Amino acid sequence: MTSTLQPAAVTETEKRQGRWLALSVLVLAVLLVAVDATVLGLATPYISEDLKPSGTQLLWIGDVYSFVIAGLLVSMGSLGDRIGRKRILLVGATAFGAVSVLNAYATTPELMILARALLGVAGATLMPATLALIRNLFHDPRERSLAVGIWGATASAGTAVGPVAGGFLLEHFWWGSVFLINLPVMAVLVLVGIKMLPESKNPDPGPWDMTSVALSLVGVIGVVYAVKEAATHGFALPALAVGAFGAAALYWFVRRQLTLPAPLLDMRLFRNRGFSAAVLADLLTILGLSGLVFFLSQYLQLVQGRGPFEAGLAEVPAAVGAVAAGLIAGRTARRFSVRAVVAGGLAAVGLALAVLTTLDRSTGYPLLGAALLVVGVGAGFSFTVTADVILSSVPKEQAGAASAVSETAYELGAALGIAVLGSIVTGVYRGFASPAGTPSAAHESLGGAVEAAGGMPTQAAQEMLTSAREAFVNGLSVASGVGAGVLLATAAAAWFLLRGQRL
Repeated sequence: MTSTLQPAAVTETEKRQGRWLALSVLVLAVLLVAVDATVLGLATPYISEDLKPSGTQLLWIGDVYSFVIAGLLVSMGSLGDRIGRKRILLVGATAFGAVSVLNAYATTPELMILARALLGVAGATLMPATLALIRNLFHDPRERSLAVGIWGATASAGTAVGPVAGGFLLEHFWWGSVFLINLPVMAVLVLVGIKMLPESKNPDPGPWDMTSVALSLVGVIGVVYAVKEAATHGFALPALAVGAFGAAALYWFVRRQLTLPAPLLDMRLFRNRGFSAAVLADLLTILGLSGLVFFLSQYLQLVQGRGPFEAGLAEVPAAVGAVAAGLIAGRTARRFSVRAVVAGGLAAVGLALAVLTTLDRSTGYPLLGAALLVVGVGAGFSFTVTADVILSSVPKEQAGAASAVSETAYELGAALGIAVLGSIVTGVYRGFASPAGTPSAAHESLGGAVEAAGGMPTQAAQEMLTSAREAFVNGLSVASGVGAGVLLATAAAAWFLLRGQRL
């Protein structure tokens, strides 16, 4: 009997010793999603030129990935708790790689929209599974803090690698190449993950309630779609109706979770003040930041005239700051306090955004680079510590669902931020003074103005572009001010809501 049991004990010990190698597999999945989220923006002009989508189709190409991934995160996190987080991660990674090929070789706008939607389904399996596996791999709180820091640092590095790698590929290859870079990462992830990742799941999960899955998907997509439509086209009746329908579905979802014996998402998690405060901080932080990130690439390329690769390099300081801060965030929060690190990080981001209100067309890179570095450091501290708080606030059996709540807050914050701050930029921009004969498309976006200038007389085109660029920068400055206000208010709220919270 003893000889039979001994190898099993050794195997378990080896698995524990291999947890850091297992973490390296998990961060590959994070890198995969982070890179994919950033390359599409650079590739959009090339996709538009090749596939010739309508304005509505182009919006769907850009938005449907985030719609689907936001709507399915909670469901996929809960599914991983039930069938196994390793299993859903490896299946999702394989699907992500396969669908990336479909994205790269899409030949029509309709096929591209379908491919992006399917990529969202696969992407929704990855992020919750990685955090949940970290929660089950690392039982020591200090080790887990470092692991979460590495996880967050990789996500931040991916946001820098995406624009740089995407810019390089777009300058040397066709636009589909930005999707094919997923394949080698996915291959390594799956082959190494099969051997190194331990399986974990909820031992008594209960059934996966399909009604709750449908309500979550419909509710989140309805609300996000309504917000984006209202920001783009105003409060039209169709957008309001979709938003109301989505809100009703979410209300029904919450009510249903409170009555199910085995809910898709245990709503009692939100009774934990630290958990709720961390989720709220993540949502509002991304809301305040996302508008800046969305429009900064346009500022660097269309206002300051940088190429895609140079624009990607210009955004690297933010990722460098986030990586450095993420690696020491857990240790810093233990030395001082959770609320000091989170509130301090958010306040730093808010002050950096306030500095960016001074942007103009000729702003030198030292000021912009320094501001982006501070944004990265502040966000790295905040996001890493809030992720640790969320994971440590819940039983490990519910780690997948809890991680999914955190990621859903991120996606909702991004959608709301782009919608709200984007509407501010667009509202200021549209009113710019233009010479007679300027096409109406020039007032819709700065990209439209640059394209319209090609069909105008030289003098008029130059006058129109100068006015359009100034208006865009003014809109960006106003949006940065609003984002700064949101971040500073969130910092103050975090200071009070995270009182007494410890890792």
